[in-house]
Amino acid sequence: MNTHPLTELAQQLRVDSVRASAAAGSGHPTSSMSAADLMAVLLANHMRYDFDRPAHSGNDRFVLSKGHASPLLYAAYRAAGAINDTELLTFRRLGSRLEGHPTPRRLPWVETATGSLGQGLPVGVGIALAGKRLDRTGYRVWVLCGDSELAEGSVWEAAEHAGYEHLDNLTAIVDVNRLGQRGPTRHGHDLKAYARRFQAFGWHTVEIDGHDIGAIDHAYDEARSTAGQPTVILARTFKGKGVASVQDREGMHGKPLPDTEEAIAELGGVRDLRVEVHHPPAARILHPVGSGHAELPRYETGDEVATRDAYGKALAAVGTARGNVVALDGEVSDSTRSEFFAKEHPDRFFECYIAEQQLVATSVGMATRGWVPYASTFAAFLTRAYDFVRMASISGAGINLVGSHAGVAIGQDGPSQMGLEDLAMFRAVYGSTILYPCDANQTAKLVAEMAGLDGIRYLRTSRGGTPVIYNPTEEFPIGGSKVLRASGEDRLTVVAAGVTLHEALAAAELLGREGIPIRVIDLYSVKPVDRRTLHEAAESTGCLLTVEDHREEGGIGDAVLDAFVDGRPVPRLVRLAVGTMPGSASPAEQLHAAGIDAASIAAAARLLVETAVMR
Repeated sequence: MNTHPLTELAQQLRVDSVRASAAAGSGHPTSSMSAADLMAVLLANHMRYDFDRPAHSGNDRFVLSKGHASPLLYAAYRAAGAINDTELLTFRRLGSRLEGHPTPRRLPWVETATGSLGQGLPVGVGIALAGKRLDRTGYRVWVLCGDSELAEGSVWEAAEHAGYEHLDNLTAIVDVNRLGQRGPTRHGHDLKAYARRFQAFGWHTVEIDGHDIGAIDHAYDEARSTAGQPTVILARTFKGKGVASVQDREGMHGKPLPDTEEAIAELGGVRDLRVEVHHPPAARILHPVGSGHAELPRYETGDEVATRDAYGKALAAVGTARGNVVALDGEVSDSTRSEFFAKEHPDRFFECYIAEQQLVATSVGMATRGWVPYASTFAAFLTRAYDFVRMASISGAGINLVGSHAGVAIGQDGPSQMGLEDLAMFRAVYGSTILYPCDANQTAKLVAEMAGLDGIRYLRTSRGGTPVIYNPTEEFPIGGSKVLRASGEDRLTVVAAGVTLHEALAAAELLGREGIPIRVIDLYSVKPVDRRTLHEAAESTGCLLTVEDHREEGGIGDAVLDAFVDGRPVPRLVRLAVGTMPGSASPAEQLHAAGIDAASIAAAARLLVETAVMR
């Protein structure tokens, strides 16, 4: 019989998981009960954490990747004295900090939002990478995973990245309880199957009985003493451990126990044990923040410069001015131009290779430690990481994402490389900022602005050169726009951004010679959108024509339409967007085939003016 003194603490964590779920009438107590011994030993003997100072730079970091086991986390918080019993029993209630899946927006001790399985370990890798290469304060990162989520590809992106980077400050604890939501997991209790996979990625593996307190304690010691490799502890456990009616039984996932009182009695009753969690040693991260004023590159009007080039050079300048800025890339830095940052600041550049989920997850992990990440890849490939972007927003993470090679304007590469859905994707993210510059000076200013913003920030850059139309002293406030052509005689307003802004200006020149004056707005801030300027244009010209190198759904046209949701009359709105499936062709041919080049804009404007006259 196991008589280790921490057995009682583990039983308390089980009881409190049962109680919290019963009070809520929902939750995942059985998933919490399987990992209670693992949590008890970690909390009492191995975590170095000051709950009164969650931002302490020396604190170990804990990530509950199996976020549905939140009752266990909250039970641990109660045992550590961070919350009281009254709050524990508010689990899942309206207004409670103790949500069904934990988020750092509510609780200061939570590193990242989890619950979408397969994300905790990737973010933990980002935190550990920051600890090893940037912070260097000696903290460890502990990630508690479930065995079901090891079917997610993102877990293996993380495993390979951690092994490649030799993250010996990272320990993954896998609660191998054999049962998923609907039945057994792929490998059940076959610990060696999991071990072979982790070993292939360069991890040190430890296989244990996850209910043997002494074995768990020894495994944690082994993890802390292992150098040059991340460690995974594969713990064989039973779902619903300690209550015979639910232990290792199918059909008990995600629901309170059938008889709460009987279960609590079987577990030995309610306890009120307290754990004195070891505090971290004194540590201080010295982020060389700098002045914050970047000497941005300056471009002469009339020059042809790709906005991706301006992005790379501006990012390098921002990195010089702000020592807390880091750059990450998905093995396309020569195309995104983040290579300029890599050459000037190699110690703060991180290659994530072609693993876009890990790219975003690493950014989120680094942001938790106070770094300001800029992560870049092709706009099209960020779709692979969208769930990580969504969860980053739930976390309240501050990250900058940059998508290059946007739209049909990239030319001959064809549709697989064309970002045509990215604006819609990022517009749907809570609290996001979306910027789409048309020239090099505008790009440089917006790159610098992004460093000081909150939430998810997305910058869309273009592959080909575009004329510089703004001087280097021009300012571009977030939420603003620029009216580039206007008169009291304007017949309609064209709203564009990026590549199509230049096509709109060319169309305006052509129409002007025909006696058809039009207004042109550069909507560089797609979200938040400049409502005032759009309202004025609608009142003045009566018709808005949006032009975008993007699908019609969710892009600039919808952003403009959303500017009129406050009860103002909706103007006549016509949209030009990419409605076909492109093939390979030159950039000019692509724009024309999509109906978003200067000739197409002029033709649509003429038709709109003629229609208005006929009315």
